[in-house]
This record gives sequence, C-alpha cells and structure tokens, in this order.
Amino acid sequence: MIRLFLDTRGASAAEFALVLPLLMILTLGTIDAGRYFWELSRAKKATQYGVRIAAVTDPVEGAIATESYIGKANGAGILRQGDIIPAALVPTVTCTHDGTNPSCTGWTGTNASSVDTGTDNPFEQIYDRIEVMFPGIGIENVVIRYEGSGVGYAGDPHGPDAVPLITVELRNQQFRPITAFLLASLNLPNVGSSLTAEDSATHNTGWGSQSN
Repeated sequence: MIRLFLDTRGASAAEFALVLPLLMILTLGTIDAGRYFWELSRAKKATQYGVRIAAVTDPVEGAIATESYIGKANGAGILRQGDIIPAALVPTVTCTHDGTNPSCTGWTGTNASSVDTGTDNPFEQIYDRIEVMFPGIGIENVVIRYEGSGVGYAGDPHGPDAVPLITVELRNQQFRPITAFLLASLNLPNVGSSLTAEDSATHNTGWGSQSN
C-alpha cells in the first residue's frame, strides 16, 4: 500500500488532464475574440458599402425626392427659390424590410408617402450590395434612415430639393462563440455608416441622375 502511494508514475498525465480544459478555454477564447472583432469589422464595411450605394440610389421613401420646400416656413421666414433648406425641416424617415416588402415611418411632408415595393426596389438594391460584403445577413437586419443634413436648395432645378443624410445600420446580429460549442449566441452591437445623398450619379437613376 505504501508503495502505491509513493508511486509517481502517471503524475504528468494527471496534471495534463487538469490543465487541458483551461488550455482549451484559453485557446478557443482567443479564437472567439478574433472572430468577434472580425464580424464587427465585416459588418462595418458592409454598412459603408451599403450607404455608398444608398447615396446614389432613389430613396426608399420616394416622397423625399419629390417634396418641394418652396413656401415652407423655416422659423425666420418663408423659403424661396434657391434658399438653403434647414435640417430641421426634413423629417427623419426610418425604413425597414419584413422579408416581403420595405416600409418606412416618420414621413411628415406635404407629398403622400410613396414606398417602392416593386421588383428590385431601392431597399433591396442596397441590401444586395450589403450582402456581397456580409453574406448571410438577413434583410430584416438592415435599417435605412434619412434625416436632414442642412444641404439642399428649395426649388433645385437639377434634382430633389432636400439632400438628406443617409444612415445604413445592421441590427440584431448574432455571434456564436466556439467556446459555447456554438449552442449559445451573443448579440453584436448595432453598427452603421452615414453619408450625405448625392445629387450627381454616374451609374444609377437616383438623386437626379446627372451625368458627369
């Protein structure tokens, strides 16, 4: 019995068995950290690509492009032809997609809301470009927002009066860490990119389609 207690053969294997789980957690955790930041970076790049397309594509809420600001009160008077449109006069419009059709909320302009739900509508054009950078992202995770930028002129003869600031966001994305054996998931933070709409487009029909 004494010889059994003094026998140290196999001690290395026992020690390795104790350390192995910690080593695996450390290794897999390092991999997960890299994957997490890679997913965030990829999502950010996808929104940058998406908002670049949105800037030269017809707005999802079509009324934004047809609204006239001549005669509207800006707090210091009435806007006349050529006056700069204050950002506060342009309503903030948020557009989403339920997997079937896009919809927008927040439009309060004079013109009736006009969201294109036809084949290859603006929302889906933007989403298609986002998916190139982030394959597998659901269209329900994409949010497109238009808001006043302080850019644009009442009665602009070359295109829409208002030139809104466009933001493309990815929301409610899931991340599955390897350390949880892919059985659990974490919510990635929402990411987005913004860009002012462009009045001159060289390859699309949006925002006036003025050729350079």
